[in-house]
Amino acid sequence: MNSDIISVARGHYPADILIRNARIINVFTGEIETGNIAVHNGMIAGIGDYQDGLRTVDLQYRYVAPGLIDGHVHLESSMLDVSEYARAIVPHGTLGIITDLHEIANVAGIKGIKYVLQEARKLPLDLFLMAPSCVPATHLETGGATITPHDIKGLLRLKECIGLGEVMNYPGVLSASDDVLNKIKAAKGKIIDGHAPGLTGKNLNAYIASGIMSDHESVTLEEARLKLQRGMKIMIREGSSEKNLATLLPLINENTYPHCFFVVDDRSCSDLLHDGDIDAIIRKAIQLGLNPIRAVQMATINTATYFRLKGLGAVAPGYRANIIVLEDLADFKVRMVFYNGTLVAESGKPLFQSDEKAPDSLINSINIKPVKKQHIQIKTREDVEPVIEVVPGQIITRKRMEKIKKVNGFLQPDIDRDLLKAVVIERHKATGNIGIGFVKGFGLKKGAMGSSVAHDSHNIVVVGTNDGDIIKVIEQIQHDKGGLAVAVDGRVIASLALPVCGLLSNEPLSTVVHQMIEIEEAVKKLGCTLPSPFATLSFLALPVIPDLRLTDLGLVDVNEFKLIRSS
Repeated sequence: MNSDIISVARGHYPADILIRNARIINVFTGEIETGNIAVHNGMIAGIGDYQDGLRTVDLQYRYVAPGLIDGHVHLESSMLDVSEYARAIVPHGTLGIITDLHEIANVAGIKGIKYVLQEARKLPLDLFLMAPSCVPATHLETGGATITPHDIKGLLRLKECIGLGEVMNYPGVLSASDDVLNKIKAAKGKIIDGHAPGLTGKNLNAYIASGIMSDHESVTLEEARLKLQRGMKIMIREGSSEKNLATLLPLINENTYPHCFFVVDDRSCSDLLHDGDIDAIIRKAIQLGLNPIRAVQMATINTATYFRLKGLGAVAPGYRANIIVLEDLADFKVRMVFYNGTLVAESGKPLFQSDEKAPDSLINSINIKPVKKQHIQIKTREDVEPVIEVVPGQIITRKRMEKIKKVNGFLQPDIDRDLLKAVVIERHKATGNIGIGFVKGFGLKKGAMGSSVAHDSHNIVVVGTNDGDIIKVIEQIQHDKGGLAVAVDGRVIASLALPVCGLLSNEPLSTVVHQMIEIEEAVKKLGCTLPSPFATLSFLALPVIPDLRLTDLGLVDVNEFKLIRSS
């Protein structure tokens, strides 16, 4: 440590930056104190009646809070490349994110992870990596890469890597799979995040006993309370398609709040632009009755404490000068953002630029066999078929058994009953694998919609009312080297190209949001009733969330963790 900071703290030497007349939210005591903040070399030297600074910022008694920390996020779900993602969230006060990057890793492996880390190092944003534990997520799908226990050990040696990312393969934990347990063993002594939707009783005990410490998948208050009782840290999630805040907020009281914190998990570019990031969760929590200071604690110090992020999460001596300035606590609008003492955003605008360019090796990632109508038909003698029913506002699905109409023995979509065809096309290795099933809940009356964003292996997923439009969507996604597309009557009416690993755009936030609005409007005109249709679509192929999913290998009963109909 440079001894100069001690001199500044004692008032013997002027601060680099003196932030005057601040109303400081003290996350340790839950109080608000008035004072000046002395910053030296990007660190907070002291709080008090300091008067000397090489530069002075007078806040005129506005509120100051620590920079916000998102405890669990897949930045890839924003569809923004790394620096543009930072430009989207930093003005909202998010200065730290914890991410396992398993979306890009499932496409491009460690090469994809290192690309994101390399670009993030140039930005006024702290990106902390949790080594992805599930690449691929399961054996029930085809991914683009594999990360082994040996790879996990290598990733944990990176300076940004602080633990093991969400262990989604909870059936693998419960069955004591060597591969899963070896990854947990490789991260011994580090933070290990969980992902355990619906687990209770002895199965939950076993999952936690393996060394897993947290969970973000609780969708009922009872589930969250049980996990908290068993010692888990509870991540309260409010994303674009997964909205659990209102349900879980009653969990928070004077005894429980230190063990809970806020996460977005997956948040769309549109929501980032129009609503915000972690700040949006804080606003909503306050509107729902949570004390504003408590909300700040759950977005800063609680997260930093769980992840052992020394020097982050508080406005206090010895902490980094990552701070945000607010007009008032009720509406929680971020006015100024300082990163290491430097002003990096003001009045909702970033003060830094986006300049990265993804390498060609990450651009050309769509590799599929040509798909024709005969490849996406199902012939069966069964009277009833399993159908995936989506649940609005959640990423869980329900398994329904429905009688589906047939023509010449082939199953057909039934628009009147909202039974649409769903297909998942393997896109990494051109295997020709195509999973085919039926889904209820999208509400399309005509046309088809599809995406190369399909957690977690990111094969191409399409839902449609007819085979011709389904094929047209697949062809457009292939042409764009990844992305989203909507087709009707044999023509594409909207698309959004995502050429970086088929996940990320190389366009600015405003452009991506404009394209996203256009494509979602196109889907709604076709009858879709979901509030976030492409976010919902992206989870249709995720075989670690109950009850029923569709992968390139076929229909997966997640509760039984097996294929019930192969492709």
